[in-house]
Amino acid sequence: MTTESFFALAVTSLIALFFGFIVSFAGYRFFLVLLPIWGFFYGFGFGAQAIQALLGDAFLASVTSWVVGFIFGAVFAVLSYLFYIFGVALIAGSLGYALGVGLLMAIGMQFGLIPWLVGIVVGVIFAVGAIVLNIQKYVVIVATSLLGAGIIVGTFLFMFGGLPSSTLTQNPVRYAIQTSPWWWIIFVVLAVLAIIAQLGSTRRLEVGTYDRLNEITGSTGPTGSTGATGSTGSAAGAPSQPGS
Repeated sequence: MTTESFFALAVTSLIALFFGFIVSFAGYRFFLVLLPIWGFFYGFGFGAQAIQALLGDAFLASVTSWVVGFIFGAVFAVLSYLFYIFGVALIAGSLGYALGVGLLMAIGMQFGLIPWLVGIVVGVIFAVGAIVLNIQKYVVIVATSLLGAGIIVGTFLFMFGGLPSSTLTQNPVRYAIQTSPWWWIIFVVLAVLAIIAQLGSTRRLEVGTYDRLNEITGSTGPTGSTGATGSTGSAAGAPSQPGS
């Protein structure tokens, strides 16, 4: 490895670690900023996996999977930016999708049509449940904590040469579990610590709902507020959490 490539790898890894810690321990606080980013990367991965499941291609092995991934990523990012409800449903759905697919693959199934469909069903259940039960805040905290912990573990594996670049964008957590139980323990500990930290730091914080499409078009609606509540009150249109 040349000095230049080592420096590039070190800088990239440090940026990824910094981003992972921000997502893990301050994901809800920076929720509005993270939503379009989450929407794009999740949409990109979901689109590419859809082609993998439907056509039997390897992950990102064809031009079609790249194109479909970018289309899904762009659409999810835009909708997440415009609509609060869609962003929350997407985060909850992505968590359910990952759990559904991950559980089937953990028991030995290879990724394909059945795990993909099961992931979608579980994702829809999570998305609807988060909205209907009004537990958006806690879904965001859990999801960002798990995502950030996965980024941190995946970055460390990549830095030390244990994670192939082809696996980095697909499922680094699953690779970590298969590689060593210690990485799985580190992932769980990081996620739990992040959830505890976010619950403690956001007890008096509530992200405001928004509908930016109405703001852009000049329309008014019940979800036209942005921002977050602080220790002195609630943002207009943002319901306060019980016990906060």
